[in-house]
Amino acid sequence: EVQLQASGGGLVQPGGSLRLSCAASGFTFEDYAIGWFRQAPGKEREGISCISRFGVGQYYVDPMKGRFTISRDNARSTVYLQMNSLKSEDTAVYYCASRRGGTCTRSRPQYDYWGQGTQVTVSS
Repeated sequence: EVQLQASGGGLVQPGGSLRLSCAASGFTFEDYAIGWFRQAPGKEREGISCISRFGVGQYYVDPMKGRFTISRDNARSTVYLQMNSLKSEDTAVYYCASRRGGTCTRSRPQYDYWGQGTQVTVSS
Protein backbone atom coordinates (compact mmCIF):
# COMPACT_ATOMS: atom_id res chain seq x y z
CA GLU A 1 0.00 0.00 0.00
CA VAL A 2 1.34 3.41 -0.99
CA GLN A 3 1.54 5.88 1.87
CA LEU A 4 2.85 9.41 2.23
CA GLN A 5 2.87 10.73 5.76
CA ALA A 6 3.42 14.47 6.18
CA SER A 7 4.38 15.67 9.65
CA GLY A 8 6.17 18.44 11.48
CA GLY A 9 3.57 21.18 11.31
CA GLY A 10 2.47 23.22 14.27
CA LEU A 11 2.06 26.69 15.70
CA VAL A 12 5.07 28.98 15.38
CA GLN A 13 5.66 32.67 15.85
CA PRO A 14 6.57 34.92 12.92
CA GLY A 15 10.26 34.58 12.20
CA GLY A 16 10.36 31.06 13.54
CA SER A 17 11.24 27.79 11.82
CA LEU A 18 9.71 24.40 11.19
CA ARG A 19 10.91 21.31 9.41
CA LEU A 20 8.27 19.29 7.63
CA SER A 21 8.83 15.64 6.83
CA CYS A 22 7.22 13.45 4.22
CA ALA A 23 7.76 9.77 4.92
CA ALA A 24 6.97 7.44 2.05
CA SER A 25 6.33 3.72 1.79
CA GLY A 26 4.87 1.23 -0.66
CA PHE A 27 6.77 2.34 -3.77
CA THR A 28 10.32 2.71 -5.04
CA PHE A 29 11.02 6.03 -3.43
CA GLU A 30 14.25 6.83 -5.24
CA ASP A 31 12.47 6.68 -8.61
CA TYR A 32 9.97 9.41 -7.69
CA ALA A 33 10.01 13.15 -7.46
CA ILE A 34 8.36 14.53 -4.34
CA GLY A 35 6.50 17.81 -4.31
CA TRP A 36 5.25 20.01 -1.51
CA PHE A 37 1.97 21.87 -1.90
CA ARG A 38 0.05 24.08 0.45
CA GLN A 39 -3.52 25.23 0.78
CA ALA A 40 -4.42 28.32 2.71
CA PRO A 41 -7.99 28.94 3.89
CA GLY A 42 -10.19 29.95 0.97
CA LYS A 43 -7.44 29.42 -1.59
CA GLU A 44 -6.51 26.75 -4.05
CA ARG A 45 -3.80 24.24 -3.34
CA GLU A 46 -0.56 25.52 -4.83
CA GLY A 47 2.72 23.84 -5.59
CA ILE A 48 5.57 25.38 -3.63
CA SER A 49 8.56 23.11 -4.04
CA CYS A 50 9.71 19.84 -5.52
CA ILE A 51 12.79 17.65 -5.45
CA SER A 52 13.65 15.37 -8.33
CA ARG A 53 14.81 11.80 -8.04
CA PHE A 54 18.32 13.16 -8.51
CA GLY A 55 18.01 15.50 -5.55
CA VAL A 56 17.59 18.74 -7.48
CA GLY A 57 15.24 21.11 -5.68
CA GLN A 58 12.92 23.66 -7.24
CA TYR A 59 10.92 26.44 -5.62
CA TYR A 60 7.83 27.83 -7.28
CA VAL A 61 6.86 30.74 -5.09
CA ASP A 62 9.20 33.74 -5.15
CA PRO A 63 8.66 34.89 -1.54
CA MET A 64 9.71 31.42 -0.46
CA LYS A 65 13.05 31.41 -2.18
CA GLY A 66 15.88 31.72 0.29
CA ARG A 67 13.62 30.83 3.20
CA PHE A 68 12.65 27.25 2.37
CA THR A 69 14.97 24.35 1.57
CA ILE A 70 13.89 20.98 0.26
CA SER A 71 15.99 17.86 0.67
CA ARG A 72 15.61 14.10 0.50
CA ASP A 73 17.05 11.08 2.28
CA ASN A 74 16.54 8.05 0.09
CA ALA A 75 17.78 5.70 2.83
CA ARG A 76 14.87 6.85 4.99
CA SER A 77 12.42 7.34 2.09
CA THR A 78 11.79 10.82 3.43
CA VAL A 79 11.72 14.32 2.01
CA TYR A 80 12.16 17.36 4.21
CA LEU A 81 11.07 20.96 3.83
CA GLN A 82 13.01 23.27 6.10
CA MET A 83 11.07 26.49 6.54
CA ASN A 84 12.79 29.50 8.09
CA SER A 85 11.73 33.09 8.72
CA LEU A 86 8.12 32.06 8.65
CA LYS A 87 5.47 34.66 7.97
CA SER A 88 1.77 34.77 8.68
CA GLU A 89 1.08 34.25 4.98
CA ASP A 90 2.78 30.85 5.21
CA THR A 91 -0.16 29.63 7.29
CA ALA A 92 -1.70 26.70 5.42
CA VAL A 93 -2.11 22.96 5.32
CA TYR A 94 1.01 21.50 3.73
CA TYR A 95 0.80 18.38 1.60
CA CYS A 96 3.42 16.18 -0.01
CA ALA A 97 2.89 14.19 -3.17
CA SER A 98 4.87 11.78 -5.29
CA ARG A 99 5.38 11.80 -9.03
CA ARG A 100 6.38 8.75 -11.03
CA GLY A 101 9.24 9.34 -13.43
CA GLY A 102 11.24 11.43 -11.00
CA THR A 103 11.06 14.88 -12.61
CA CYS A 104 9.49 17.92 -11.05
CA THR A 105 6.43 19.87 -12.06
CA ARG A 106 4.17 22.30 -10.30
CA SER A 107 1.06 20.76 -11.86
CA ARG A 108 -1.09 18.97 -9.31
CA PRO A 109 -2.63 16.41 -11.75
CA GLN A 110 0.87 15.20 -12.55
CA TYR A 111 1.28 13.74 -9.07
CA ASP A 112 0.23 10.19 -8.35
CA TYR A 113 -0.09 9.88 -4.58
CA TRP A 114 -0.82 12.40 -1.85
CA GLY A 115 -0.26 12.57 1.86
CA GLN A 116 -2.88 13.72 4.32
CA GLY A 117 -1.46 17.16 5.08
CA THR A 118 0.01 18.85 8.12
CA GLN A 119 -1.18 22.20 9.49
CA VAL A 120 1.28 25.08 9.76
CA THR A 121 0.08 28.14 11.64
CA VAL A 122 2.27 31.21 11.90
CA SER A 123 0.93 33.59 14.50
CA SER A 124 2.01 35.61 17.48
